[in-house]
Amino acid sequence: MTEREHNEAIRVQDGLNRRTFLQTSAHGFGAAALGSLLCSDQTGARPLFSQVPRLAKAKRVIYLFQSGGPSQMDLFDPKPGLESERGTELPASVRGTQRITTMTSKQKSLPILPSPYKFSRHGESGLELSELLPNWTEVADDLCIIRSMHTEAINHDPAITFFQTGFQLAGRPAIGSWISYGLGAMNKNLPAYLVLTSRATAGGAQPLYSRLWNSGFLPAEHSGVKLRNTGDPVYFLDNPPGIDRAMRRDMLDDVAKLNWRQNAIVGDPEIESRIAQYEMAFRMQASVPEMADISDEPESVLKLYGPNVKKPGTYARNCLVARRLAERGVRFIQLFHMGWDQHAKLTEALPRQCRDTEHPTAGLIKDLKQRGMLDDTLVVWGGEFGRTIYAQDPGNNAGRDHHPRCFTQMLAGAGTRGGHTHGATDDYCYNIIEDPVHVHDLNATILHLMGIDHEQLTYKFQGRDYRLTDVHGEVVKGVLS
Repeated sequence: MTEREHNEAIRVQDGLNRRTFLQTSAHGFGAAALGSLLCSDQTGARPLFSQVPRLAKAKRVIYLFQSGGPSQMDLFDPKPGLESERGTELPASVRGTQRITTMTSKQKSLPILPSPYKFSRHGESGLELSELLPNWTEVADDLCIIRSMHTEAINHDPAITFFQTGFQLAGRPAIGSWISYGLGAMNKNLPAYLVLTSRATAGGAQPLYSRLWNSGFLPAEHSGVKLRNTGDPVYFLDNPPGIDRAMRRDMLDDVAKLNWRQNAIVGDPEIESRIAQYEMAFRMQASVPEMADISDEPESVLKLYGPNVKKPGTYARNCLVARRLAERGVRFIQLFHMGWDQHAKLTEALPRQCRDTEHPTAGLIKDLKQRGMLDDTLVVWGGEFGRTIYAQDPGNNAGRDHHPRCFTQMLAGAGTRGGHTHGATDDYCYNIIEDPVHVHDLNATILHLMGIDHEQLTYKFQGRDYRLTDVHGEVVKGVLS
């Protein structure tokens, strides 16, 4: 027998010994784990924390990600004094040495483009909002506006990836995956992390990639599950002809036994994740159709979300589905809406984008509030960066370029300060002059509201303890109530 053959025989024998031990000890650890998994009070997830921290203000998060970069000076951060400087060059002292994109770096000038939209104060708090957000005015006292956000990325893909994962390069877990890993699921019949996407009616949106809601190096069961915009919410909800639910149950039980036997030999945690995903898929066959069916919603609720709510795949429809998911115990719900990248035709594209989104966003907040759910639901609204005060392609078709140095994010509900504006920018909406908030700070604050210390939510991978906020991040206490 060669040395290689000898080593292989020892490996196989060791595997068989482990398998025999696991199967015979207390009737088999694999069988015990399978029984536990199939028990009615199990979700298949293995949360890092044994129970939801008592200090948690939020039971769940609805994250309304506005892909493309909304224009902060046209929506949330008025600079009326700039009208007298319309068309003049952005002062070099304001720009400094900040990087700008290649789309405007070759322009002969960077002319100031003041916002054409009026702002006014609303609610008892006097929160300032643009005329492009008429429905937001009705929930002004519930909104916490952060004007001093800043990020490190200037192009869409790394900037969106940074917001979702705390790192500009792909491969790390998304924020929803971190929360699923940390806290587990609340409803055994639905995943802890669900994702919906929608496009602007005008089209022309930046693409989204499934890695933005992927679990990265965390167990696969913590990945976000994307719901489809047309047809069945997820593929293969219905069993094939001739296969009923009882037969499917028997099939999964047999497959799980085979998987546990294999796991006893190789000890691969991905096998356990696969079993958990099979079980979740089986439960979703019963739970998802009801969750996505809005036919039982009264007309008074549908009106909250605007005229597009009955159209599958729209932002309005997804906002309503998000509320239904929140009611049913989904812990992290994320909506990605594309179309905020207004490099040209700002005065045409931005109002159209707002018509698609501002009514449903306000309606979601109203709906949560009237159900008593806003107190323990954190709503987050914002994009990956802001826009420039100077014009791109100056003239009748002018737009705004990417601007990572200052932009606006909105929070509502679950322990945040309603009717509050946090931070400030300079007279040109170009630099932060008060209370800067980094992406890591925002993520640390979201975790804090979920009752998690962002420094404690870690996962060891390739010899290092990783976390969503890397080695940075401070909770923004100024936005907490």
